[in-house]
Amino acid sequence: MTFEYAPAPESRSIVDIKASYGLFINGEFVDGRGTSFKTISPSTEEVLSEIAEADEADVDLAVKAARRAHARVWGRMPGRERAKYLYRIARIIQERGRELAVLESIDNGKPIKESRDVDVPVAAAHFFYYAGWADKLEYAGYGDRSLGVAAQVIPWNFPLLMLAWKIAPALAAGNTVVLKPAETTPLTALLFAEICQQADLPPGVVNIITGAGATGQALVSHTDVDKVAFTGSTEVGKAIARAVAGTDKKVTLELGGKAANIVFDDAPIDQAVEGIVDGIFFNQGHVCCAGSRLLVQESVADDVLERLKRRMSTLRMGDPLDKNTDIGAINSGEQLKRIRELSEVGDAEGAERWEVACDLPTKGFWFPPTLFTGVTQAHRIAREEVFGPVLSVLTFRTPAEAVEKANNTPYGLSAGVWTDKGSLILKMASQLRAGVVWANTFNKFDPTSPFGGYKESGYGREGGRHGLEGYLRTPHESAR
Repeated sequence: MTFEYAPAPESRSIVDIKASYGLFINGEFVDGRGTSFKTISPSTEEVLSEIAEADEADVDLAVKAARRAHARVWGRMPGRERAKYLYRIARIIQERGRELAVLESIDNGKPIKESRDVDVPVAAAHFFYYAGWADKLEYAGYGDRSLGVAAQVIPWNFPLLMLAWKIAPALAAGNTVVLKPAETTPLTALLFAEICQQADLPPGVVNIITGAGATGQALVSHTDVDKVAFTGSTEVGKAIARAVAGTDKKVTLELGGKAANIVFDDAPIDQAVEGIVDGIFFNQGHVCCAGSRLLVQESVADDVLERLKRRMSTLRMGDPLDKNTDIGAINSGEQLKRIRELSEVGDAEGAERWEVACDLPTKGFWFPPTLFTGVTQAHRIAREEVFGPVLSVLTFRTPAEAVEKANNTPYGLSAGVWTDKGSLILKMASQLRAGVVWANTFNKFDPTSPFGGYKESGYGREGGRHGLEGYLRTPHESAR
């Protein structure tokens, strides 16, 4: 059955994108000393703005501003006073939610219904949650002394949400922040800088510097940084770990993933299919914990695949600002090239490709929802992170085989289990080497719950009480 949908675009009029942006240092926007770069909309390739690229001198200015703010104001401020600022920021995020959502979809390419209904509300929830912890740090179990200056580098897949994950616990614990957003998605971070001004946050508490890899490298390597928090690729995470080795900097790394979504023969199939779709096609597959490996019990594999293809055929691809859109644009031409290359490798290795038949827009970066069957554990599309709307399907016969295949990966960020048996869920969860295991659902996040990985998916946790650990000095560390 085919349904026709009238376009329902969200208006861009609420967003005022400036022709150029400087760096946010010590509570105000300043011109960068380095060069500049353009940020474009991935759905149209339209140039949105000219962005300052911070050099080493700019990074040093930002770190010094953060150090002064920590020493003179923020690090000395009582927790309940810090909490007032976090609550204020959370409320402003809610008040400016529509503006943030539209800007995120324009700059990132994700559907407006995801930025509106997921990214913005969960970002606000993190500030609300950690505001509640600011005057209760002694009960967290990690000490109540701040570290100092936190260097934070975030990726392009969830620009606003990753910012909230990083900044909220850092501020609650009494640290000051220098944050670098991804070079392809800087606009919501720069709007957040305006929110910090609107909330009257003391100058230097939050500093936002824009740039590419060299800027991030200068930031995490700065000698006056006490904490490094990074979310991004495993390769860059390894480089950061090497760069800070031998120092006393605390480090949190949330890296790549290749999550297994495991469907047993007694699972509610229609519900599982929705979870599979949400697991891999949410945010165009630009999710580190995406369920990119589907493991289906042999006895129901044909049924699951038939229903999955039918459901994939109903997904709507197009303008990210259209409220009907399910699949938006790939974030950049570089990422689209990688998705295409790995998909072609899947073809060459003998896997069978099936993709949704649809007309792709002529401008922008687009890739249709795709699945590969006949995949083995030796295939590169089953081992390497595609980071796009591409699903690899494998089968299994027994729970033991499912665990073996699920764990046969260098990553360990997340997994999903679909079954009617609670005992099997608990057994699987105890054997899967993944930081998060979802039961009969996928991609559910809450600020009260910790998130992080094993193996090459990184170390440390973000979210929940555990998310404070990386930003506090334990009594033992304080004594030392």
